[in-house]
Amino acid sequence: MSKFVKAIICVIVLFCSFFILALSYYMYQLGPTSKEEQTVQIEIPRGSTGNDVALILKENNLIKDVNVFKLYIKIHNVNNIGHGIYNLNKTMGVKKITETITSGKALNKDISITFKEGLNMRGIAKVIKENTNNSYNDVLTLLEDEEYIDTLIEEYWFLTDEIKNKDIYYPLEGYLSPNTYRFVDKNVTVDKIFRTMLDQTGKVLDKYKNDIKGHTVHEFLTLASIVQSEGLNKDDMPYMASVFYNRLDKKMSFGSCSTACYAAKFDGLCVPKNVNTKYNSPYNTYLSSMIGLPIGPISNPGEVAIQAAINPADTDYLYFLSDINKKTYFTRSNSEHIAKKQELIKAGLWHE
Repeated sequence: MSKFVKAIICVIVLFCSFFILALSYYMYQLGPTSKEEQTVQIEIPRGSTGNDVALILKENNLIKDVNVFKLYIKIHNVNNIGHGIYNLNKTMGVKKITETITSGKALNKDISITFKEGLNMRGIAKVIKENTNNSYNDVLTLLEDEEYIDTLIEEYWFLTDEIKNKDIYYPLEGYLSPNTYRFVDKNVTVDKIFRTMLDQTGKVLDKYKNDIKGHTVHEFLTLASIVQSEGLNKDDMPYMASVFYNRLDKKMSFGSCSTACYAAKFDGLCVPKNVNTKYNSPYNTYLSSMIGLPIGPISNPGEVAIQAAINPADTDYLYFLSDINKKTYFTRSNSEHIAKKQELIKAGLWHE
């Protein structure tokens, strides 16, 4: 036998040996991580990639090797991994685990909750009650837990002791970013909802924190919340913000209906005829003693209102009012303001 043939045979033997070893290793890595029964509940979030799922399984000691799992799902063209919660066992192995998480039989389906711009905390509590297994009071009770609030203040840079003022109704008012959020199921806790919303608030404020000048974040969000509550549409908001900044400069009270309604915890239609302008509260900017910003936010502003508070229109407007069709009119003086109101009354466009 020639040396060349011997070399070829040697190469083939080595290749086969390597292939057998590699296959043996691969098959071993596909096996269970334990011989003893142990059920582990995992959550696969919506939109998870194969890599995400591999890491979740590895963190829970359900697979031996992340790369082997990724190779397995690639070889078998697995592209229908479902989201949700699954009960898996450490004796299952990769094949059985993959069959389970692609079966479409998760223990639950996640839920979607939309918090609209301008909701106050009572509105948020109502949405949580309607969409989860938490009660309205569960939300408000957690907000009364001072230790819990202290924990959040330590965790989020934009929360400060300003929210702990004893006269503030709800310490997280103004700080919960409106958006649509997905959660595992209706058993989601109020804490999880709050932290998810606060995480989003952090992302929004990180974009603008260098533009917030002359005010604390608390003061800025207070102003943005009034702009949100008074601005009937997004185009009005920069002009609304301009009015309030002009009033701040002139040391005038805001005279905001929305602050008076919030002060009285009135969540109905906030139009002049429903406003108790004399309600005694540090939220009510109709009071003669209330010059400038109220004690805290009156709603949870969206990003459009935040942008308007950062970049108000350049005007000398000091007054505004709106008609029954939700059209807003801006004026520069009290006499113009009164004249516009009389004009709307005669036209049948005022709030009766």
